[in-house]
Amino acid sequence: MNQPYDIIETVRLTEKATLLAEKENKYVFRCRPHATKTQIKLAIELLFKKKVVSVNTCNYAGKKKRERTAAYGQQADWKKAIVTLKKGDKIELA
Repeated sequence: MNQPYDIIETVRLTEKATLLAEKENKYVFRCRPHATKTQIKLAIELLFKKKVVSVNTCNYAGKKKRERTAAYGQQADWKKAIVTLKKGDKIELA
């Protein structure tokens, strides 16, 4: 298994993610595209020492971006993971 820091890239701090954290105890993370739900669950439990109830994932394709020349570049593909924690557990995101 990969290290937890290899699987979880960043925390997504958006307006929608903040509302999910406050109301439904769900936290949104940006993960590696090839990470499985089981790997994400274990990584969150190891990094934050909290009990994970469920993990929902969504894959996103990288967008095409025009460069200065006529060529087009491509942003990297990524995966979003919505992690539900056990009732009473919280993650402090500063």
